[in-house]
Amino acid sequence: MPANSLTAGLAGWAQCNILVVGDVMLDRYWFGRAERISPEAPVPVVTVDAVEERIGGAGNVARNITALGGQCTLLSVVGDDEAGRSITEIASQANLTPHFVVDFTGRTTVKLRIMPRNQQLLRVDFEAPPAAQALAAAFAKFAEVLADHQAVVVSDYGKGGLGNIAQWIELAAKKNIPVLVDPKLNDFSAYRGATMITPNLKEFEQVVGAVLDDADMQRKATHLLHQYQLEQLLVTLSERGMALFSQNREPLRCQARAQDVYDVSGAGDTVAAVMALALAAGLDDRIALELASAAAGIVVSKLGTATADCAELSAAVARNAARNTQ
Repeated sequence: MPANSLTAGLAGWAQCNILVVGDVMLDRYWFGRAERISPEAPVPVVTVDAVEERIGGAGNVARNITALGGQCTLLSVVGDDEAGRSITEIASQANLTPHFVVDFTGRTTVKLRIMPRNQQLLRVDFEAPPAAQALAAAFAKFAEVLADHQAVVVSDYGKGGLGNIAQWIELAAKKNIPVLVDPKLNDFSAYRGATMITPNLKEFEQVVGAVLDDADMQRKATHLLHQYQLEQLLVTLSERGMALFSQNREPLRCQARAQDVYDVSGAGDTVAAVMALALAAGLDDRIALELASAAAGIVVSKLGTATADCAELSAAVARNAARNTQ
């Protein structure tokens, strides 16, 4: 596909306002050196030289949307703690419109990664599910702001930040607003009626069983589309690219676009962000798929949860187009 056809799709994203809901978390990185073994136990001693914090989970989807030129509202539950306040500050700096419900009885999810020589040695998670009262307040805010947006992303990381997912999808459907779900549950019935769900291959197989070949994948994807009244199902296949299955249409495949794979964490967030913008802008499926693959190829070459911006995406599209003509 010509590069100008793809980059033309980016032009309308500035007018797209996406509402992202779900599990937000603080990604905390401790960078340093591991040069000796502890005398207390056979483990390395890491001398921390730098600390970095990023907004992860649903927050990373939202960051990708604004980095790509779109507008984004981020709605989630955080704790009354230092991590929650850090997330609020980072969200504001990322040009997001934050709506954070404070759960005074819970805690903000934190993923702490210890990174000697930029290699992950250990991850420590701090988490607790939000209280029912906080979830009810988040859904009330969702109902209040929903109509101001052209698409919704439900970012489910399995941390309990959504409660009854079906009610979020149902309310958006009543207002004819497309809903993209980045799933975590092993039972897709919770996502019934969504416009699109975007599982990776592992998540897909946890629901349908082992995939034997492309024909088997198509059969199982088609069954899910009809079983749960989904319009589209996008399966990300790592180095094999992506496959998009739609009601009453032939599947579309797109090859992987990554040149150097450094860290795959957060690549699914980037795909979700691009596809949500494409839904809001009414882009052709083939164009949306190519843009999502190119954007994912950018972020996997970066450390940790990362974003791709419009300039990077345009350059990647041009490189891919030139490579295809050789």
